[in-house]
Amino acid sequence: MQLVRFLFRPAVIPAWAAALLVLLLALFPAAALHASVRGLSIWWQVLFPALFPFFVISELLLGFGIVHFFGTLLDPLMRPLFRLPGIGGFVVTMGYASGYPVGARLTAQLWEQRLITRAEGERLVAITTTSDPIFLIGAVSVGFFNNAALAPLLAAAHYGGGLIIGLLMRFHDRKGPESSPPPAPAQSGTGRRPTRLKQAIVAMHQARLLDGRAVGTLLQEAVQAALRLMIVVGGLVVFFSVVMELLTMVGVIGMIAELFRIVMSTFGMPASLSEAVVNGLFEVTLGARTAGESISSGLVHQAAIAAFILSWGGLSVHAQVVSLLSRTDLRYRPFLIARLVHGVIAVILVYILWNSLAPAG
Repeated sequence: MQLVRFLFRPAVIPAWAAALLVLLLALFPAAALHASVRGLSIWWQVLFPALFPFFVISELLLGFGIVHFFGTLLDPLMRPLFRLPGIGGFVVTMGYASGYPVGARLTAQLWEQRLITRAEGERLVAITTTSDPIFLIGAVSVGFFNNAALAPLLAAAHYGGGLIIGLLMRFHDRKGPESSPPPAPAQSGTGRRPTRLKQAIVAMHQARLLDGRAVGTLLQEAVQAALRLMIVVGGLVVFFSVVMELLTMVGVIGMIAELFRIVMSTFGMPASLSEAVVNGLFEVTLGARTAGESISSGLVHQAAIAAFILSWGGLSVHAQVVSLLSRTDLRYRPFLIARLVHGVIAVILVYILWNSLAPAG
């Protein structure tokens, strides 16, 4: 009995999972190789050109003090709305513009510089883990659904749901400590306080002086850090591509899909979209593409499932976020709950907004 308890302890289960993967790799080497090549292709052709420039730019903006500029400028807006310092406004903007996992990367950097607390970091990474507009419009709406008019609906559901998550997350860890607001500037000789813009410029200048690196050094280190991060992202994409293929070969994916068919039928949704949900649980691109191909399910239901998949992010993105936050004390559980709630909110928004934003025809 003690042996059985030991074998099924939470700390031992990952070892069993790793051993099972090794066995499956030995049983299905051709399928694993094909999945690895597919994952590597996605990383090189899609993720690398899309994310690498943003990773480099984010490093440069931190070094130049631009983040501190936005932090001072947006502090009066971000704190009452989201219980975040103004510096979080910059992360929200970058996260929404460049997509996952840039928001998590910037959040980890702010935490390392002690500019945000753990509670603020958990709120921030929950808000900023979203798809980028290029992927949502170009890949999903045009590429997978062949319907560019669907983009406004998906964008409203996905990004609107993200903002709602931001408002809900302000209640997360309400007793946790908060970062200090920017100090009030001293009055000038005329008795007037500097404007908010001037305060932001001063904060940017002070941050740049504190960093102290030459432009060439800053650029070199930004490229090196971005390359290291892209290698981690690529490795996780390839790994999850292989895991999904192996689970498909042994029928696990099929069993999970059957379970979702029952659940979705209970809620009156087409059971034919269960495969899209299961694929989306692991990987966003595959799940969104499967939703777009399920033309017999009805466009409104396809759009709802696509919005859920985009908002959930897929376990591949979750693993990327966890790896980025591994050097911080930010917890995964609030992020997981936020992704689930974001997905549900996005689905609800699709049905609510369908009559006003539904594509013609």
